[in-house]
Amino acid sequence: MPPKAKRPCRAPMCPGKTQSKHGYCDDHAHLSTGWTSPDRGTAEQRGYDWEWRKKRSVVLKRARYLCQCDGCKGYRYPASEVDHITPKSLGGTDDYSNLMAINSDCHKLKTQRESAAARR
Repeated sequence: MPPKAKRPCRAPMCPGKTQSKHGYCDDHAHLSTGWTSPDRGTAEQRGYDWEWRKKRSVVLKRARYLCQCDGCKGYRYPASEVDHITPKSLGGTDDYSNLMAINSDCHKLKTQRESAAARR
């Protein structure tokens, strides 16, 4: 059987070819770490198991699938995610009073703000 064909590197403008699972050439292999980092673990290992999915469903129904964040400025966007009001990294819990339904765009912005604040 012939060997597997090499694919283009996933890094923008890179002329390299690769056969790796992550899709980056040897020069850009460091870009493959991140969401797929082995030390990050699966969703279940991070605490998002069936109990979390059940709570998530209850919180979304409680909010009628509408975003509850302050950044929406009165508009009602559809919510598809559940976020911790006080992040778990700052002592927040999975209690229903600490969970809110949030739009995916609002969630990205909130996560970026929290990440920037944690780096300072």
